[in-house]
Amino acid sequence: MIGIVNYGINNLTSVKNALSRLGVEAEIVSDATCVPTFARLILPGVGSFAKAMEQLNAGGWVDAIHTHVGGGKPVLGICLGMQLLFEQGEEHGFNRGLGLIPGTVRLMNPALPHRVPHVGWNTLDYTRSHPLFARVKDHVDVYFVHSYHCIPTDESDVVARCNHGGDWVASVARRCVVGMQFHPEKSQPAGLQILDNFSRWDGSVDEKADHLSC
Repeated sequence: MIGIVNYGINNLTSVKNALSRLGVEAEIVSDATCVPTFARLILPGVGSFAKAMEQLNAGGWVDAIHTHVGGGKPVLGICLGMQLLFEQGEEHGFNRGLGLIPGTVRLMNPALPHRVPHVGWNTLDYTRSHPLFARVKDHVDVYFVHSYHCIPTDESDVVARCNHGGDWVASVARRCVVGMQFHPEKSQPAGLQILDNFSRWDGSVDEKADHLSC
């Protein structure tokens, strides 16, 4: 079963509804002590990095998520949830993140006339294969809403990029941890395929995943 982490400032309903449409069993989890009962976790998020980490620390989620990942169980971070996977964020000053992926989260500064926040449909360009993008064609459009962007320390953690007045990281992955800056739950068939792939993923990486097929 998939646990959807409820730490008080995240948008849960759309993720839960998307999984329900797929027939995937999922539960909104409001108690960090329940995390061990779930095979997979989704960490959604809207709002500020600083407030989100405050809530995660206060609720005991940080240790619970680290234990989950340490056991090789998959985690998917969506939008702010992807940013929280990183070591640090610079929104409202320096703030430590979950530290599951090395790197920093900074304010976007796209070339004019592109605006911040980056809102709307944009094209994914893969940099490598990953099981979560199996059967999702290259150059597919997905839905973004964000003002900050992730800068991984290790380029090999990048799975996909997009362009919005500059080149930005759209998805990352390191072992059983995956992040998506876009919203798969709002990205129509492609997004549903990604969520379906996650519901079946055991956390291992098959570099032969066919993300180019429709």
